[in-house]
Amino acid sequence: MSLQAYKAATSRAETPRDLEYRLFGQVTRALVHASTVDERDLATRIDALDWNRRLWSTLASDCGDPANVLPASLRAQIISLSLFVNRHSSAVMRGEETFQDLIEINRMMMQGLAPGAQQAA
Repeated sequence: MSLQAYKAATSRAETPRDLEYRLFGQVTRALVHASTVDERDLATRIDALDWNRRLWSTLASDCGDPANVLPASLRAQIISLSLFVNRHSSAVMRGEETFQDLIEINRMMMQGLAPGAQQAA
């Protein structure tokens, strides 16, 4: 099967929720890895933090769109988390905080996005 055919099949089979879950998994793995490297490995640490910030910034931007169908309270919570992620990421880079809170937040989001989580709620 060609790469294009695989991508086409994946895009038809993967829901937006599945895509968000997978993306959070990739970003969270990058954060976990970055948390284990030497503090002098700035490239790895910065790349993981930046990827996570961009993910949360995109979520916040989407939640700020009036056409977003999520409940207003949930959208506000996601925007608030995005602001925290931004501040905390800066603190991690300054050596004032660890990656752990960012990893835990992402894991909680993954739990909410996990297949079957919507039916359980």
